[in-house]
Amino acid sequence: MPKVTERNLVVGLDIGTSKISVAVGEITPDHQLSIVGVGNQPARGMDKGGVNDLNLVIQSIQRAINEAELMADCQISSIYLGISGKHISCQNENGMVPINDKEVIQEDVDNVIHTARSVPISAERRMLHVLPQEYSIDCQDGIKSPIGMSGVRMEAKVHIVTCANDMAKNLVKCVERCNLSADQLIFSALASSYAVLTDDEKELGICVVDMGAGTMDISIFTGGALRHTAVIPVAGNQVTSDIAKIFRTPLSHAEDIKVQYACALKHLVSMEDSIEVPSVGGRPARTMSRHTLSEVVEPRYHELFELIQEEVREAGLEDQIAAGYVLTGGTAKMEGVVEFAEEVFQMPVRLAKPLAVQGLKEYVDDASYATVVGLLHYGLQAHESGIQEQSKSVGVSNLWSRLHAWFKGEF
Repeated sequence: MPKVTERNLVVGLDIGTSKISVAVGEITPDHQLSIVGVGNQPARGMDKGGVNDLNLVIQSIQRAINEAELMADCQISSIYLGISGKHISCQNENGMVPINDKEVIQEDVDNVIHTARSVPISAERRMLHVLPQEYSIDCQDGIKSPIGMSGVRMEAKVHIVTCANDMAKNLVKCVERCNLSADQLIFSALASSYAVLTDDEKELGICVVDMGAGTMDISIFTGGALRHTAVIPVAGNQVTSDIAKIFRTPLSHAEDIKVQYACALKHLVSMEDSIEVPSVGGRPARTMSRHTLSEVVEPRYHELFELIQEEVREAGLEDQIAAGYVLTGGTAKMEGVVEFAEEVFQMPVRLAKPLAVQGLKEYVDDASYATVVGLLHYGLQAHESGIQEQSKSVGVSNLWSRLHAWFKGEF
Protein backbone atom coordinates (compact mmCIF):
# COMPACT_ATOMS: atom_id res chain seq x y z
CA MET A 1 0.00 0.00 0.00
CA PRO A 2 1.32 3.49 -0.78
CA LYS A 3 2.36 5.49 2.26
CA VAL A 4 0.74 8.87 2.93
CA THR A 5 3.93 10.83 2.24
CA GLU A 6 4.51 9.35 -1.22
CA ARG A 7 1.18 10.64 -2.53
CA ASN A 8 1.30 14.05 -0.86
CA LEU A 9 -1.76 13.35 1.28
CA VAL A 10 -3.14 15.20 4.29
CA VAL A 11 -5.56 13.57 6.69
CA GLY A 12 -8.01 15.27 9.04
CA LEU A 13 -9.66 13.58 12.03
CA ASP A 14 -12.63 15.23 13.72
CA ILE A 15 -13.66 13.46 16.93
CA GLY A 16 -17.10 14.86 17.69
CA THR A 17 -19.64 14.06 20.38
CA SER A 18 -21.94 12.21 17.99
CA LYS A 19 -19.73 11.21 15.05
CA ILE A 20 -16.10 10.65 14.12
CA SER A 21 -15.09 11.80 10.65
CA VAL A 22 -11.88 11.16 8.75
CA ALA A 23 -11.09 12.84 5.44
CA VAL A 24 -8.10 12.12 3.23
CA GLY A 25 -7.09 14.88 0.82
CA GLU A 26 -4.50 14.76 -1.92
CA ILE A 27 -2.55 17.97 -2.60
CA THR A 28 -2.73 18.50 -6.36
CA PRO A 29 0.20 20.00 -8.36
CA ASP A 30 -1.67 23.36 -8.45
CA HIS A 31 -1.94 23.33 -4.61
CA GLN A 32 -5.63 22.45 -4.39
CA LEU A 33 -7.27 19.84 -2.18
CA SER A 34 -8.75 16.77 -3.79
CA ILE A 35 -10.82 14.50 -1.52
CA VAL A 36 -9.76 10.87 -2.10
CA GLY A 37 -11.22 9.13 0.96
CA VAL A 38 -13.77 9.62 3.73
CA GLY A 39 -14.52 7.58 6.84
CA ASN A 40 -17.49 8.06 9.12
CA GLN A 41 -18.53 6.33 12.35
CA PRO A 42 -20.92 7.12 15.19
CA ALA A 43 -18.85 8.38 18.13
CA ARG A 44 -19.04 6.37 21.32
CA GLY A 45 -17.31 7.33 24.56
CA MET A 46 -17.32 11.09 23.90
CA ASP A 47 -19.18 13.81 25.80
CA LYS A 48 -19.11 17.56 25.06
CA GLY A 49 -15.78 17.29 23.23
CA GLY A 50 -14.09 15.28 26.02
CA VAL A 51 -13.21 11.59 26.24
CA ASN A 52 -15.16 9.63 28.85
CA ASP A 53 -14.38 6.08 27.66
CA LEU A 54 -10.98 5.57 26.01
CA ASN A 55 -11.63 2.11 24.60
CA LEU A 56 -14.92 3.02 22.93
CA VAL A 57 -13.36 6.12 21.34
CA ILE A 58 -10.36 4.09 20.10
CA GLN A 59 -12.67 1.50 18.48
CA SER A 60 -14.71 4.23 16.75
CA ILE A 61 -11.56 6.00 15.48
CA GLN A 62 -10.09 2.74 14.20
CA ARG A 63 -13.26 1.91 12.24
CA ALA A 64 -13.42 5.39 10.68
CA ILE A 65 -9.69 5.24 9.77
CA ASN A 66 -10.10 1.76 8.20
CA GLU A 67 -13.01 3.02 6.13
CA ALA A 68 -11.02 6.04 4.88
CA GLU A 69 -7.91 3.91 4.14
CA LEU A 70 -9.97 1.47 2.10
CA MET A 71 -11.57 4.25 0.08
CA ALA A 72 -8.34 6.21 -0.49
CA ASP A 73 -6.20 3.06 -0.97
CA CYS A 74 -3.49 4.29 1.36
CA GLN A 75 -2.13 3.69 4.82
CA ILE A 76 -2.68 6.56 7.21
CA SER A 77 0.15 7.24 9.65
CA SER A 78 -0.37 10.86 10.76
CA ILE A 79 -3.37 13.16 11.06
CA TYR A 80 -4.41 16.72 11.86
CA LEU A 81 -6.66 16.45 14.89
CA GLY A 82 -9.58 18.72 15.80
CA ILE A 83 -10.17 19.56 19.46
CA SER A 84 -13.13 21.17 21.20
CA GLY A 85 -14.71 21.36 24.66
CA LYS A 86 -15.55 23.93 27.31
CA HIS A 87 -11.89 23.85 28.48
CA ILE A 88 -10.86 25.91 25.40
CA SER A 89 -10.18 29.55 26.19
CA CYS A 90 -8.66 32.52 24.39
CA GLN A 91 -6.83 35.77 25.08
CA ASN A 92 -5.50 38.68 23.02
CA GLU A 93 -1.91 39.75 23.81
CA ASN A 94 0.65 42.31 22.61
CA GLY A 95 4.40 42.07 22.10
CA MET A 96 7.01 44.67 21.19
CA VAL A 97 10.61 44.46 19.91
CA PRO A 98 13.20 46.89 18.51
CA ILE A 99 13.87 46.50 14.77
CA ASN A 100 17.49 45.44 14.32
CA ASP A 101 18.41 46.51 10.79
CA LYS A 102 16.08 49.51 10.38
CA GLU A 103 14.11 47.22 8.05
CA VAL A 104 11.83 44.40 9.22
CA ILE A 105 13.04 40.89 8.40
CA GLN A 106 11.41 37.52 9.16
CA GLU A 107 13.50 37.18 12.32
CA ASP A 108 11.96 40.39 13.74
CA VAL A 109 8.46 39.06 13.04
CA ASP A 110 9.32 35.76 14.77
CA ASN A 111 10.77 37.68 17.73
CA VAL A 112 7.77 39.95 18.20
CA ILE A 113 5.35 37.00 18.06
CA HIS A 114 7.56 35.14 20.53
CA THR A 115 7.42 38.16 22.86
CA ALA A 116 3.63 38.34 22.56
CA ARG A 117 3.19 34.64 23.29
CA SER A 118 5.51 34.72 26.32
CA VAL A 119 2.62 35.28 28.71
CA PRO A 120 2.47 33.04 31.75
CA ILE A 121 -0.09 30.26 31.38
CA SER A 122 -0.77 27.70 34.12
CA ALA A 123 0.98 24.34 34.00
CA GLU A 124 -2.25 22.44 33.32
CA ARG A 125 -2.89 24.35 30.08
CA ARG A 126 -1.21 24.20 26.69
CA MET A 127 -1.11 26.69 23.81
CA LEU A 128 -2.94 25.50 20.71
CA HIS A 129 -2.59 28.55 18.47
CA VAL A 130 -0.80 31.89 18.42
CA LEU A 131 -2.37 33.79 15.53
CA PRO A 132 -1.07 37.25 14.52
CA GLN A 133 -3.83 39.85 14.15
CA GLU A 134 -1.87 42.92 13.02
CA TYR A 135 1.42 44.73 13.47
CA SER A 136 2.31 48.35 14.11
CA ILE A 137 5.66 49.98 13.32
CA ASP A 138 6.42 53.19 15.22
CA CYS A 139 3.21 55.22 14.76
CA GLN A 140 1.70 53.27 11.86
CA ASP A 141 -1.02 50.82 12.89
CA GLY A 142 -2.94 48.03 11.19
CA ILE A 143 -0.07 46.57 9.15
CA LYS A 144 -0.86 43.10 7.80
CA SER A 145 2.60 42.14 6.52
CA PRO A 146 5.50 44.15 8.00
CA ILE A 147 8.46 42.48 6.21
CA GLY A 148 10.61 45.00 4.33
CA MET A 149 9.15 48.06 6.10
CA SER A 150 11.40 50.57 7.86
CA GLY A 151 11.13 51.61 11.47
CA VAL A 152 12.62 51.58 14.96
CA ARG A 153 10.25 49.40 16.95
CA MET A 154 7.50 46.95 16.05
CA GLU A 155 4.48 45.81 18.00
CA ALA A 156 2.30 42.76 17.30
CA LYS A 157 -1.19 41.86 18.46
CA VAL A 158 -1.86 38.12 18.63
CA HIS A 159 -4.78 35.88 19.48
CA ILE A 160 -3.83 32.95 21.73
CA VAL A 161 -6.02 29.84 22.02
CA THR A 162 -5.28 27.47 24.91
CA CYS A 163 -6.74 24.16 26.05
CA ALA A 164 -6.56 21.90 29.10
CA ASN A 165 -3.46 19.74 28.80
CA ASP A 166 -5.15 16.61 30.19
CA MET A 167 -8.05 16.84 27.72
CA ALA A 168 -5.60 17.17 24.84
CA LYS A 169 -3.50 14.25 26.15
CA ASN A 170 -6.56 11.98 26.30
CA LEU A 171 -7.46 12.74 22.67
CA VAL A 172 -3.87 12.23 21.51
CA LYS A 173 -3.71 8.97 23.51
CA CYS A 174 -6.77 7.64 21.63
CA VAL A 175 -5.12 8.50 18.32
CA GLU A 176 -1.76 6.97 19.28
CA ARG A 177 -3.45 3.71 20.37
CA CYS A 178 -4.63 3.45 16.75
CA ASN A 179 -0.95 3.63 15.65
CA LEU A 180 -1.32 7.19 14.36
CA SER A 181 0.59 10.33 15.22
CA ALA A 182 -1.18 13.68 15.64
CA ASP A 183 0.77 16.26 13.59
CA GLN A 184 -1.07 19.08 15.28
CA LEU A 185 -4.12 19.81 17.41
CA ILE A 186 -6.41 22.43 15.88
CA PHE A 187 -9.37 24.12 17.55
CA SER A 188 -12.49 22.86 15.72
CA ALA A 189 -14.10 26.28 15.10
CA LEU A 190 -10.84 27.59 13.62
CA ALA A 191 -10.67 24.53 11.36
CA SER A 192 -14.30 25.05 10.27
CA SER A 193 -13.53 28.66 9.34
CA TYR A 194 -10.82 27.47 6.91
CA ALA A 195 -13.44 25.40 5.10
CA VAL A 196 -16.42 27.77 4.99
CA LEU A 197 -15.31 31.42 5.02
CA THR A 198 -14.28 33.77 2.24
CA ASP A 199 -11.60 36.45 2.71
CA ASP A 200 -14.23 39.17 2.21
CA GLU A 201 -16.28 37.84 5.11
CA LYS A 202 -13.23 37.75 7.41
CA GLU A 203 -12.40 41.34 6.45
CA LEU A 204 -15.93 42.64 6.94
CA GLY A 205 -16.49 40.80 10.23
CA ILE A 206 -18.14 37.40 10.66
CA CYS A 207 -19.05 34.96 13.41
CA VAL A 208 -18.70 31.24 12.63
CA VAL A 209 -20.77 28.94 14.82
CA ASP A 210 -20.09 25.21 14.53
CA MET A 211 -23.22 23.67 16.05
CA GLY A 212 -22.39 20.09 16.98
CA ALA A 213 -24.11 17.55 19.20
CA GLY A 214 -22.26 18.34 22.45
CA THR A 215 -20.77 21.81 21.93
CA MET A 216 -21.16 24.99 19.91
CA ASP A 217 -17.75 26.29 18.81
CA ILE A 218 -17.52 29.99 18.02
CA SER A 219 -14.86 31.98 16.20
CA ILE A 220 -15.19 35.67 15.35
CA PHE A 221 -13.17 37.39 12.63
CA THR A 222 -12.91 41.13 11.97
CA GLY A 223 -10.41 43.00 9.82
CA GLY A 224 -9.18 39.69 8.36
CA ALA A 225 -7.99 38.29 11.70
CA LEU A 226 -9.36 36.06 14.45
CA ARG A 227 -10.48 38.16 17.43
CA HIS A 228 -12.39 35.82 19.72
CA THR A 229 -12.96 32.09 20.21
CA ALA A 230 -15.26 30.27 22.62
CA VAL A 231 -17.00 26.96 23.25
CA ILE A 232 -20.55 26.75 24.63
CA PRO A 233 -21.07 23.28 26.17
CA VAL A 234 -24.73 22.91 25.12
CA ALA A 235 -25.90 22.00 21.62
CA GLY A 236 -27.95 19.51 19.61
CA ASN A 237 -28.06 16.80 22.28
CA GLN A 238 -30.19 19.13 24.44
CA VAL A 239 -32.83 19.17 21.69
CA THR A 240 -32.75 15.36 21.43
CA SER A 241 -33.03 15.06 25.20
CA ASP A 242 -36.10 17.35 25.25
CA ILE A 243 -37.81 15.28 22.54
CA ALA A 244 -37.03 12.04 24.41
CA LYS A 245 -38.43 13.33 27.72
CA ILE A 246 -41.55 15.06 26.42
CA PHE A 247 -42.54 12.33 23.95
CA ARG A 248 -41.33 9.52 26.26
CA THR A 249 -39.31 7.83 23.56
CA PRO A 250 -35.78 6.30 23.68
CA LEU A 251 -32.89 8.70 22.90
CA SER A 252 -31.95 6.87 19.68
CA HIS A 253 -35.53 7.26 18.36
CA ALA A 254 -35.64 10.88 19.57
CA GLU A 255 -32.49 11.58 17.49
CA ASP A 256 -34.10 9.97 14.38
CA ILE A 257 -37.30 11.98 14.89
CA LYS A 258 -35.25 15.18 15.27
CA VAL A 259 -33.24 14.57 12.10
CA GLN A 260 -36.19 13.48 9.94
CA TYR A 261 -39.15 15.56 11.08
CA ALA A 262 -38.16 18.44 13.39
CA CYS A 263 -38.37 22.07 12.34
CA ALA A 264 -36.92 24.97 14.34
CA LEU A 265 -39.84 27.31 13.55
CA LYS A 266 -43.33 26.05 14.31
CA HIS A 267 -45.09 28.39 11.86
CA LEU A 268 -43.30 26.63 8.97
CA VAL A 269 -45.01 23.33 9.84
CA SER A 270 -48.53 22.37 8.77
CA MET A 271 -50.96 21.41 11.55
CA GLU A 272 -52.05 18.37 9.54
CA ASP A 273 -48.62 16.66 9.38
CA SER A 274 -48.35 13.72 11.77
CA ILE A 275 -45.47 11.43 12.80
CA GLU A 276 -45.23 8.09 14.53
CA VAL A 277 -43.36 8.12 17.85
CA PRO A 278 -41.99 4.79 19.20
CA SER A 279 -42.66 4.21 22.92
CA VAL A 280 -40.48 2.68 25.63
CA GLY A 281 -40.91 -0.69 27.35
CA GLY A 282 -42.61 -2.45 24.44
CA ARG A 283 -45.67 -0.16 24.47
CA PRO A 284 -47.31 0.53 21.10
CA ALA A 285 -46.12 3.53 19.08
CA ARG A 286 -48.21 6.72 19.16
CA THR A 287 -49.12 9.21 16.46
CA MET A 288 -48.32 12.85 17.19
CA SER A 289 -48.55 16.12 15.33
CA ARG A 290 -45.36 17.41 13.70
CA HIS A 291 -46.43 20.87 14.84
CA THR A 292 -46.26 19.69 18.48
CA LEU A 293 -42.69 18.50 17.82
CA SER A 294 -41.74 21.97 16.57
CA GLU A 295 -43.27 23.52 19.69
CA VAL A 296 -40.76 21.46 21.71
CA VAL A 297 -37.78 22.23 19.45
CA GLU A 298 -38.29 25.98 18.93
CA PRO A 299 -37.72 27.18 22.54
CA ARG A 300 -34.50 25.12 22.81
CA TYR A 301 -33.08 26.59 19.58
CA HIS A 302 -34.09 30.05 20.81
CA GLU A 303 -32.07 29.40 23.96
CA LEU A 304 -29.05 28.18 21.93
CA PHE A 305 -29.12 31.31 19.75
CA GLU A 306 -29.39 33.55 22.81
CA LEU A 307 -26.29 31.87 24.31
CA ILE A 308 -24.40 32.59 21.07
CA GLN A 309 -25.58 36.20 21.04
CA GLU A 310 -24.57 36.67 24.67
CA GLU A 311 -21.06 35.32 23.94
CA VAL A 312 -20.63 37.75 21.02
CA ARG A 313 -21.90 40.65 23.16
CA GLU A 314 -19.57 39.83 26.04
CA ALA A 315 -16.65 39.79 23.61
CA GLY A 316 -17.70 43.34 22.61
CA LEU A 317 -17.82 42.41 18.93
CA GLU A 318 -21.56 42.52 18.16
CA ASP A 319 -21.30 45.79 16.20
CA GLN A 320 -18.26 44.61 14.24
CA ILE A 321 -19.65 41.52 12.50
CA ALA A 322 -21.20 43.23 9.50
CA ALA A 323 -21.26 40.02 7.41
CA GLY A 324 -23.41 38.36 10.08
CA TYR A 325 -23.25 34.72 11.10
CA VAL A 326 -22.21 31.50 9.38
CA LEU A 327 -23.73 28.35 10.85
CA THR A 328 -22.21 24.95 10.26
CA GLY A 329 -22.24 21.53 11.93
CA GLY A 330 -24.98 18.88 12.09
CA THR A 331 -27.30 20.76 14.48
CA ALA A 332 -27.48 23.73 12.07
CA LYS A 333 -28.95 21.57 9.27
CA MET A 334 -32.50 21.40 10.65
CA GLU A 335 -35.27 23.01 8.62
CA GLY A 336 -36.02 26.56 9.74
CA VAL A 337 -32.73 27.10 11.61
CA VAL A 338 -31.37 29.82 9.31
CA GLU A 339 -34.69 31.74 9.27
CA PHE A 340 -34.99 31.48 13.06
CA ALA A 341 -31.37 32.58 13.56
CA GLU A 342 -31.92 35.66 11.37
CA GLU A 343 -34.99 36.48 13.45
CA VAL A 344 -33.06 36.24 16.75
CA PHE A 345 -29.76 37.82 15.64
CA GLN A 346 -31.37 40.47 13.39
CA MET A 347 -28.48 39.86 11.00
CA PRO A 348 -27.76 37.89 7.83
CA VAL A 349 -27.20 34.18 8.47
CA ARG A 350 -26.11 31.43 6.08
CA LEU A 351 -25.69 27.69 6.41
CA ALA A 352 -22.21 26.76 5.19
CA LYS A 353 -20.80 23.70 3.48
CA PRO A 354 -17.07 23.15 2.80
CA LEU A 355 -15.66 25.27 -0.05
CA ALA A 356 -12.65 24.87 -2.34
CA VAL A 357 -12.36 21.09 -2.57
CA GLN A 358 -12.11 18.83 -5.60
CA GLY A 359 -12.26 15.07 -6.12
CA LEU A 360 -14.95 13.15 -4.24
CA LYS A 361 -16.50 16.36 -2.94
CA GLU A 362 -20.04 14.95 -2.94
CA TYR A 363 -19.00 12.88 0.10
CA VAL A 364 -18.24 16.00 2.14
CA ASP A 365 -20.84 18.38 0.66
CA ASP A 366 -22.58 18.81 3.99
CA ALA A 367 -22.43 21.25 6.91
CA SER A 368 -21.41 18.47 9.32
CA TYR A 369 -18.12 17.97 7.39
CA ALA A 370 -16.94 21.59 7.76
CA THR A 371 -14.47 20.80 10.56
CA VAL A 372 -12.84 17.76 8.98
CA VAL A 373 -12.42 19.52 5.60
CA GLY A 374 -11.10 22.59 7.44
CA LEU A 375 -8.44 20.37 9.04
CA LEU A 376 -7.34 19.39 5.52
CA HIS A 377 -7.11 23.08 4.51
CA TYR A 378 -5.07 23.72 7.65
CA GLY A 379 -2.80 20.80 6.74
CA LEU A 380 -2.42 22.14 3.18
CA GLN A 381 -1.26 25.53 4.49
CA ALA A 382 1.11 23.89 6.98
CA HIS A 383 2.51 21.73 4.15
CA GLU A 384 3.10 24.78 1.94
CA SER A 385 4.71 26.85 4.71
CA GLY A 386 6.87 23.79 5.51
CA ILE A 387 8.13 23.74 1.92
CA GLN A 388 8.92 27.48 2.15
CA GLU A 389 10.74 26.96 5.45
CA GLN A 390 12.81 24.17 3.90
CA SER A 391 13.84 26.33 0.95
CA LYS A 392 14.69 29.16 3.38
CA SER A 393 16.82 26.91 5.55
CA VAL A 394 18.61 25.60 2.45
CA GLY A 395 19.38 29.21 1.48
CA VAL A 396 20.59 29.98 5.01
CA SER A 397 22.83 26.91 5.15
CA ASN A 398 24.36 27.82 1.76
CA LEU A 399 25.06 31.32 3.00
CA TRP A 400 26.54 29.92 6.23
CA SER A 401 28.84 27.53 4.38
CA ARG A 402 30.03 30.40 2.16
CA LEU A 403 30.72 32.58 5.23
CA HIS A 404 32.50 29.65 6.87
CA ALA A 405 34.64 29.17 3.75
CA TRP A 406 35.37 32.90 3.60
CA PHE A 407 36.62 32.87 7.20
CA LYS A 408 38.89 30.00 6.29
CA GLY A 409 40.27 31.99 3.39
CA GLU A 410 38.73 29.70 0.75
CA PHE A 411 36.15 32.10 -0.62
